[in-house]
Amino acid sequence: METEDKKTARPEWIGIISKYNKPDHLRSWWQVINSVGPYLLLWYLMVRSLEVSYWLTLALAVLAAGFLVRTFIIFHDCGHGSFFRTKRLNTIVGIFTGLLVFTPYHRWHRDHHIHHQTVGNLDKRGIGDVKTLTVTEYENLSKWQRFVYRLYRHPLFLIGVAPILLFVVLFRFTKSYMTTREKMYVHLTNLALAVMIALAVWAIGWKAYLMIQLPVLYVATVHGVWLFYVQHQFRHVIWTDSGNWDYKTMALNGSSLFRLPGLLNWFTGNIGYHHIHHLSPAIPNYNLKRCHQENELFREVKPITFMSAFDTLMLRLWDEKRERLISFRERYRVARN
Repeated sequence: METEDKKTARPEWIGIISKYNKPDHLRSWWQVINSVGPYLLLWYLMVRSLEVSYWLTLALAVLAAGFLVRTFIIFHDCGHGSFFRTKRLNTIVGIFTGLLVFTPYHRWHRDHHIHHQTVGNLDKRGIGDVKTLTVTEYENLSKWQRFVYRLYRHPLFLIGVAPILLFVVLFRFTKSYMTTREKMYVHLTNLALAVMIALAVWAIGWKAYLMIQLPVLYVATVHGVWLFYVQHQFRHVIWTDSGNWDYKTMALNGSSLFRLPGLLNWFTGNIGYHHIHHLSPAIPNYNLKRCHQENELFREVKPITFMSAFDTLMLRLWDEKRERLISFRERYRVARN
């Protein structure tokens, strides 16, 4: 009787998303093939294009970056255990794709899991998210600290510089809160990357390697961080304290529905349907769009368009009184009034 009552009390949305939680191995392997395969082919073509024109190399680099972003989505899904049905297969493919995207599998997913458990929680900011201060916290900073925060939140740094630093430099280091085993995995990733880079340099030379890898990584990381930023930093986002934090509400209103053109949606693995992903990280990326479209529950989720997303770059602070993200200009306007 108690079991039946528990089933009856189960929220409707759990029953809805459970239909999409099952990975299809054929679709998953095909996504690996049509993501990693073209990326490696484009790498070969870029090497050959250096003999023709570096402008051609850069054009191919932009396309390769798109496939690298798609490869990162596979890496991302593997960490959630949603890409394959077995943990071992998710881990193997996740580590391999992690090397391609210069990201340590175990470290990144540890932080990312914390992000999922704390998204939109004002009391638990700081791990796996973009640093965002409240108006009160900003006003209590010294002039130097305000300058550093303004520099950090400036689009030229946050989107233009920080991504490549994060993936190339910062991901090479461990963190104090990591276990010995997690630190070991970071070091093993660095070693594997060093071997992979050494082999590439041996084959084509260090100059050719840098001329190809750096622009590909730069374009891919900038667009990847931009996507992540828009997914949780937008005008009508909802954030709250621990006492009022609710899983379903924060998934649907603390994560965006980012409507992208069809081709960009393909390259980004449907991650624009981020509200669905936060509602159930167990849904593989190729089921996210279908889950949104087939269920009335998600009809009222307000979307962000490709053009309106650029407005998010002006948002800097969380206004506790108005319960919304605001720009520095809006803060000054309120302060004067």
